[in-house]
Amino acid sequence: MAHRHPFRRCRDALAVAVLALVAAALPGAPAPSDASAAGPAFDPAPARAGLERLLPARAAQFTLVPVEESDSGDHFSVSGTAGAIEVRGTSPATLLAGVGWYLERVAGVDIGWPGGSVDRLPAVLPAVSGTLTKSATVPHRYALNDTDGGYSGAYRDFASYRHDIDLMALHGVNEVFVQTGAEYPYYRALQEFGYDAAELRAWVPGPAHQSWWLLQNMSGFGGPVSEQLIEARAALGGRVAEHLRSLGMTPVLPGFFGTVPPGFTARNPGAVTVPQGTWVGFARSDWLDPNGPVFGALAAAYYRHQQDRFGDSDMFKMDLLHEGGTAGSVDVARASGAVQRALDAARPGATWVLLGWQQNPSATLLSGVDRRRLLIVDGLSDRYEDLDRETQWGGTPYAFGTIPNFGGHTTLGANTAVWVDRFQTWLSKPDSALRGIAYLPEGTGGNPVAFDLFTELAWQAGPIDHRAWFAAYAARRYGGADPHAAAAWEQLRLGPYSGASGLWSEPQDSLFTARPGLTAATAARWSPTTMRYEAGTVERALSELLRVAPELRTSDAYRYDLVDVARQALSNRARVLLPRIKSAYEAGDLTGFRTLVREWNADEELLGRLVSADRRFLIGPWLADARAWGADPAERDRLEYDARSILTTWGDRVQSENAGLRDYANREWDGLLRDVYAPRWAAYFAGLDTALVRGTAPAPVDWFALDDAWARGHRSYPTAPVGDPVALAGEVSAALALS
Repeated sequence: MAHRHPFRRCRDALAVAVLALVAAALPGAPAPSDASAAGPAFDPAPARAGLERLLPARAAQFTLVPVEESDSGDHFSVSGTAGAIEVRGTSPATLLAGVGWYLERVAGVDIGWPGGSVDRLPAVLPAVSGTLTKSATVPHRYALNDTDGGYSGAYRDFASYRHDIDLMALHGVNEVFVQTGAEYPYYRALQEFGYDAAELRAWVPGPAHQSWWLLQNMSGFGGPVSEQLIEARAALGGRVAEHLRSLGMTPVLPGFFGTVPPGFTARNPGAVTVPQGTWVGFARSDWLDPNGPVFGALAAAYYRHQQDRFGDSDMFKMDLLHEGGTAGSVDVARASGAVQRALDAARPGATWVLLGWQQNPSATLLSGVDRRRLLIVDGLSDRYEDLDRETQWGGTPYAFGTIPNFGGHTTLGANTAVWVDRFQTWLSKPDSALRGIAYLPEGTGGNPVAFDLFTELAWQAGPIDHRAWFAAYAARRYGGADPHAAAAWEQLRLGPYSGASGLWSEPQDSLFTARPGLTAATAARWSPTTMRYEAGTVERALSELLRVAPELRTSDAYRYDLVDVARQALSNRARVLLPRIKSAYEAGDLTGFRTLVREWNADEELLGRLVSADRRFLIGPWLADARAWGADPAERDRLEYDARSILTTWGDRVQSENAGLRDYANREWDGLLRDVYAPRWAAYFAGLDTALVRGTAPAPVDWFALDDAWARGHRSYPTAPVGDPVALAGEVSAALALS
């Protein structure tokens, strides 16, 4: 089944035809660039612009040739002689995917998310032997979780989004969830239904928490938001959506399914709303019954305002009754049908995207809609055994998905072995409804090998050899084959990236970032409580990386990976140290206890210095970006609290402590380690030390108060890295050898 976008292709074809006629009429007009003489199937200029951003020094050596998409879907081919590479593809994004394939398979370099080795490219690009041709095996190559706005950074600028989109195109993605500015259509539409602007600005949470407001889980926290912030975010969201469209990618926009503020029925006679109770301590927004007389009018207003600022799309993401939502007396089958009809009235033929998560979408919901026009992006494909999505979802089209981290944790690993086995098995079974892949980390920007391998699933006609794939990745990641790089990545394959299905799709998080306790097993409440692989694999990988040839150590990819692997090796050692500290404390061994605590503190201090050496592990840019969006000091302070709290307390005391949201988004970043995590453990161990000396119970500590004070603080942090990653990783390796 080919995934075509008729309205967009017709618009692009018309624009190209008009431009061609105008150009032909000009005297002495040059021949079209990057296109056939007969006229291109689409304008390749956006692909050319992306190529120049990604490869400014080598872009001129590529010719990009648009071709029509066939009934079989997107495809690209790569051929050419040295210094003259021709890429043919069915969309601007697919042209970039062809460039990406050439870089990896012919030139032997990597542009990852994050890290790259394009500095290793020769001045003249190498020739292609024959013609490389690849076709997408599935029409939907979807990316980004509903939570991306919160955990990847709610305060990014357009250049950041554009870079990430270019990377996704380079890896074959064609559908991207766009959340930035999603409050705008609610804000405008609801003013037509009895609300004033101030009420609505108080209802909308701060940007870092808006993901969960869109899921109907909460409202108001971190607000009120300002008029200028709403307008600025809508403008940015519109630019992001337009950039996606320019590349022939689909901006997947949030749909309207009935979320309304309190008091809606009093202002709109005839409307029926269902209170949604609470979600982990937050009051949820009400649900407007889609079967009632007002829903259609509000939905129409919502989609009208959305189109005004975000333009066209034919895919809309929304989930009814997410994580404990209450249907009350509403007929869910009829309600889902009404939601789909409202979408179809505003965007005829649009696809409704839902998240496959917990018990959603239910059989009842699916019974009320045209399932052919749904796409379920499955968040659990690699997590559990014995999944039969065809039976469970009644043949509804779905995408094989993964959530390889929760909260944007910095931990290394993913269930990659499950991916290479299960995807092809599900795709090839009789009557398969599998129509895509869905890359759904809760926070992006880590685990580049996972992103690379997962997105490649959609472009391989048969099974992927797991071991051979990792060996090839090692050869291109740093821009050249090296036995020590190969050995390092084989250890990582056998360790963090060997995850099996059963209970988890992410590895364990860090005890250094955990709430202190002698029996601490996890930092986030819902993370794995034990190691999911043998820790020695990461230490051996670090040792091998430190022996990589000097000429390969200059790439950004190498230096990022070295910090990341060293960080993980040191983090894993905490799970060995803490039980020893517990044993010494319980035995009353003050000398042994103090020796082990000194080792813990030294490791955490070294970890802080290590991550300070790479910008991707700094909290400074995260906070500076948030403050940059504020129009005045008060707003800058509110936005900074929004950005700080999502990483630490998450909410107020009830949500943070009683509901367990604290440290859900823990990550080993400079700033957090230095001023949140390390001081916690230092205070805790000091209390235990005093208890041992005095023979008393340790004094209780109000951990929330400490964390909340940091979240409400305004200390600035470095935005540029400090230190030599190679030297610091060597220091970590030496420290581990002495442990």
